[in-house]
Amino acid sequence: MELLDRIDSTSAIPKYLQVVNAVIQDIEAGVLKRGERVPSINETSEMYYLSRDTIEKAYRILRKKGVISSVKGKGCYISNSFAASKIRVLLLFNKLSAYKKAIYYSMLKVLGEDAVVDLHIHHYDGKICGNLIQENIGKYDYYVVMPHISSGLEEFTQALNKIPEDKLILLDKNVETFHGNCGAVFQDFERDIRRALHSGEDLLSKYNKFVLVYPREISYPIEIVKGFRQFCREMSMEHAVIGCVLQEPLVPGTAFLVLEESDLANLITQTRANHLQLGKDIGLISYNDTPLKKILDAGITVVSTDHELMGETAGFMIKQKLREKIHNPFMLVRRNSL
Repeated sequence: MELLDRIDSTSAIPKYLQVVNAVIQDIEAGVLKRGERVPSINETSEMYYLSRDTIEKAYRILRKKGVISSVKGKGCYISNSFAASKIRVLLLFNKLSAYKKAIYYSMLKVLGEDAVVDLHIHHYDGKICGNLIQENIGKYDYYVVMPHISSGLEEFTQALNKIPEDKLILLDKNVETFHGNCGAVFQDFERDIRRALHSGEDLLSKYNKFVLVYPREISYPIEIVKGFRQFCREMSMEHAVIGCVLQEPLVPGTAFLVLEESDLANLITQTRANHLQLGKDIGLISYNDTPLKKILDAGITVVSTDHELMGETAGFMIKQKLREKIHNPFMLVRRNSL
């Protein structure tokens, strides 16, 4: 058992648990065979410069889990009945929302009963995300991270670079600061928004002004703004970027692209209060599709990635042990509000 290079003395994980994880990983990888003798507590302690107490605790847990069994007078052996554990996945989201749930459940559907997925939320905080990673290094087979971070970027980057590149999948956004060649299922926010809007030129051309409602207090990728402005310049279209939909007068001939659901609700409410009609007097595009937007106000036009496909792709990469960078589809879905 080549344990020494996998024991991290600086880790928050106790050494005896690191030994347990290493033994199980070696069995699952075929390095240790069922029925094979493992060194005694004293032999392992001396071989890897670990205390006898550490190895004794590890072996006690391994016996309890049914990983090893003792044969009187002969030593410890890998149990023939031990079954490889399920794939363990740590999933780190920036927030919970309808489309995050779509990603989560579609990933679970692909992985099926072969995996256990533990979901945590880091709330855009790089320090929280970094701590979650640090505390769980070595405990999971895969780390699937949604790297939308607004603070604590240094702590996040340091932790991310401690994940082995073959065990990391970045979700929704690629991270250039990660040094390894990890997997990713991502959006290219600037290019995606620009191309999606160009696909709706025929609808947008009937409006005199295009307004992006980009809330400053919520960490949406700034690339969305860049792609929006680039589209408007290419269309020679009057445009503005505001923080709240209430900041822009509701003038007929104006189209809005809103990111937050609260701004979507406020805009619909204002339109009705002013006896204006969506898709005729006021144009409306919402960001990220949900089932409700398909039926709300006879249908809300959206620009959106395929969230279910994103989850499915990540699940497939885990099952097939792939390490690729895959651009997830992004599109304009035409409905009555534009």
